[in-house]
Amino acid sequence: MTPDEKKQLEESIINALKSIYDPEIPVDIVELGLVYRCEETVGLLDTRRIEIDMSMTAPGCGMGDVLRDDAARAVMAVPGVDDVEVNIVWDPPWTIDRMSDAARLQLGML
Repeated sequence: MTPDEKKQLEESIINALKSIYDPEIPVDIVELGLVYRCEETVGLLDTRRIEIDMSMTAPGCGMGDVLRDDAARAVMAVPGVDDVEVNIVWDPPWTIDRMSDAARLQLGML
C-alpha cells in the first residue's frame, strides 16, 4: 500500500466513524472524543484489521453496545478493511476536555 493509499484508508475510516452519532448528544463519536485509538494491523495474506478503543461519556451509558456495533459496521464497510475489532474502554475516563472545539461549539459550550 502506498503512503497515499494508506492516508486515504485512514481518512475513510475516520469518516466512517464520524457517521456514528451518540443518540443522546447530536455530535459524532469522533468529535465527542469517544474514539481513543484506531490502528491498522496487517495480518497474513495482507488482510487489514482495524482495532478501535472507544469509551462512553459515562460508565452507566446503556448505548455502549449499540455504538460499538455501529462503529464496527461502519468501518467494516470501508473498502480495503477485512476485519474490525471495537473495544469499549474506561481508562482513561472520558471527560469533556476530550471534545473537539467543533463539538463544543455545536453544543453551545464555546
